[in-house]
Amino acid sequence: MTEAARAVAEGLFVTDGENAVLLGARCEGCGAVYFPRPLSCRNPACHEKRLTAVELPGEGTLISYTVQRYRPPPLFRMDDWAPYAIGLVSLGDGIEVMGMLSGFELDHIAIGSPVRVICAPLYTDDAGAPVHTYQFAPAPGR
Repeated sequence: MTEAARAVAEGLFVTDGENAVLLGARCEGCGAVYFPRPLSCRNPACHEKRLTAVELPGEGTLISYTVQRYRPPPLFRMDDWAPYAIGLVSLGDGIEVMGMLSGFELDHIAIGSPVRVICAPLYTDDAGAPVHTYQFAPAPGR
């Protein structure tokens, strides 16, 4: 992200420009991995509850998706709104993350597609600065 840009939510990801790294947490007591990072381990059987920040894998496999063909309520902001897809992606080790899909034709999305995490502009804030989010794009060559 450029200095003038900001993430849609603090602590969600870091980026070097186009690529993004999702920031999660691993419980040192039970090993559960979370995204986004919670305040504490949510496993009721875990007694340690201490979390360590982890960077999640940058590539995964699309395991489900839906296409949003209606405009969401105003809490959700997106410049140049158009129908878009949201996918559930397996990043391995039981980690599944939901996010917008980018670079797919909406009527030709295939379960099992390899994807990578990218950073993309979502909207421009009231001060004119771009606000970015992570998305999943096709991972060529995987």
